[in-house]
Amino acid sequence: MKVILVKDIAKMGLAGSVIKVADGYARNYLLPKKLVILATKSNLAKIETIKKKAELEKLEIENHFKALALKINDITLKFTRKADENDHLFGSVSENDIVKSLAEKGIEIHKSVVDIQKHLKEIGSFDVQIAFSSEITANLKINIEKE
Repeated sequence: MKVILVKDIAKMGLAGSVIKVADGYARNYLLPKKLVILATKSNLAKIETIKKKAELEKLEIENHFKALALKINDITLKFTRKADENDHLFGSVSENDIVKSLAEKGIEIHKSVVDIQKHLKEIGSFDVQIAFSSEITANLKINIEKE
């Protein structure tokens, strides 16, 4: 089935692209989620409009992420955790802890944009990267203190 992408979809294409997908995939997933429209003659005439609309949405999202990145660069999060005599935490500071702490400061992000290799398990200062996209990132400073 030929469809026109309404939004950019990773590994499929950009908004306005005409692609061929399996009938069931289009009927059961793409069409109900309004990610595509059928490639009819009238819809093919609307491709330029779809591309412009998708570009405007993309710019709006990028501007939102840039504003969040500027806010995050100025923030230092402090966590107090129990630790042993070697300054090794009994628990850890994870992506969820970072997201909750940022939400308390009025910044809503998803935990998937928090880029830490493994949970923080020691007392000290750390820099954590928040990657909204490949071009838009922020550096968050985290201090973990002993309880």
